[in-house]
Amino acid sequence: VQLQASGGGLVQAGGSLRLSCLASGGTLGGYIVSWFRQAPGKEREFVSAFRWSGGTTRYADSVKGRFIISRDIAKNTLFLQMNSLKPEDTATYYCATTRIVWSEIANHKWYANWGQGTLVTVSS
Repeated sequence: VQLQASGGGLVQAGGSLRLSCLASGGTLGGYIVSWFRQAPGKEREFVSAFRWSGGTTRYADSVKGRFIISRDIAKNTLFLQMNSLKPEDTATYYCATTRIVWSEIANHKWYANWGQGTLVTVSS
């Protein structure tokens, strides 16, 4: 499965963006599909995850209540609606897939398949 992330851009603090992760070449059934982000000079950080078969979701504490992860099964696409954006949300956002147990999904080392990343810049 190939992943392509899009939807990043420049937005003022308090604004919103919606990221998309389009999967092609196969189905996402059986995968956990997650968003990570990486700011310059920082470690890759877990943002949110979606268990494709079942719909279970999880959020990092830093985005809980502001970001919403969702999917369109027919379009094989994962979304990340980002609201109330803060300058500290500035990063390149990546989508990725794994089949690891749910308790380990926040660890990026368990993900072998990554999209190319989309840059989100939040100005103050």
